[in-house]
Parts: sequence; structure tokens; C-alpha cells
Amino acid sequence: MRPCRHPPTAGSGNTDGYGLAAIGPGVGVGIIFGQGVQAIARQPEAYGLIRQNMLLGFVLTEALALLGLVAPFIFQVVK
Repeated sequence: MRPCRHPPTAGSGNTDGYGLAAIGPGVGVGIIFGQGVQAIARQPEAYGLIRQNMLLGFVLTEALALLGLVAPFIFQVVK
């Protein structure tokens, strides 16, 4: 039998899962602000409306990410 080259991890599957799940909101926020900057560059007169929609999209995206962070703790307490 060969010795294991990798040290044991201290985290659980939940932490690994959330780490992977955090990629989605990160990409979403990048898309939101990237497209928002492009829209403002094309129509500077609509800055207020575009900024408002950008911030709303950011808040909703981050709310889902925070829900994903809190959910394992809630389910752990329920068990």
C-alpha cells in the first residue's frame, strides 16, 4: 500500500461545497458590474437608472450567496 501524499483536510464537505458554490455569485457580480459599466458608457444620461439596477442585481446575487453560507448552519442545528 502506498502512503498518502496529501495531508488530511481540516474542513468538511460543506466547506468545500460552499467554496465551489461561491464561484457562481462571484461570476454573477462580475457580469453585473461589467455590463453596467458598458451600459453607462453607451448611455451616460441613464446613469441613475443603470446604477440602481446594478446595485439591485448585486444585492440579490449576494443575498443568495449569504443564504448558501448560512443554510448549512441552520440544517446542522435542525438535526
